[in-house]
Amino acid sequence: MQALFDIQIAIRDFMELGGPVLNVIALNILVMWILIVERILYFRSEHGRRVAAERAVWNAREERSSWHARQVREAIVSRLKLGANGSIPLIKTLVALCPLLGLVGTVTGMIEVFDVLALSGTGNTRSMAAGVSKATIPTMAGMVGALSGVFAAALLTRAANKSVKKLDEIFVHE
Repeated sequence: MQALFDIQIAIRDFMELGGPVLNVIALNILVMWILIVERILYFRSEHGRRVAAERAVWNAREERSSWHARQVREAIVSRLKLGANGSIPLIKTLVALCPLLGLVGTVTGMIEVFDVLALSGTGNTRSMAAGVSKATIPTMAGMVGALSGVFAAALLTRAANKSVKKLDEIFVHE
């Protein structure tokens, strides 16, 4: 129990060092990873069920060669593509937002450093150090969040593209 309390204190201290922008970055990373986990769960469970259900609908059709049948097939494949790609564009947007939010943290931290310099000159190094930490910690957090999200988004995009390619093969050759 003490270890959890120590972790909570360390996280709180880290968040205070980074300033208010770090809270926004943390929220961005949390939402990004919730969406990433949702996509992983979708591909592990729901996607296969949806493909099987749509395949059953397609196999239940008596004729599959008319213009109308091709349009039905296109609609089925399109629905499955939309399901496979789901929130991947939003994940990519949140990944791109991480370093930008880190840059906002850098600017706000440097503004604090310049305020200290304007008020007290170079004599107040403790206040200047606090501003520098508010400038560097959000930058680091934004970059770490973006790097973790880039790898996850790339894997999810690859999985979506692979499943879409399989869909084209399944529904075109039947």
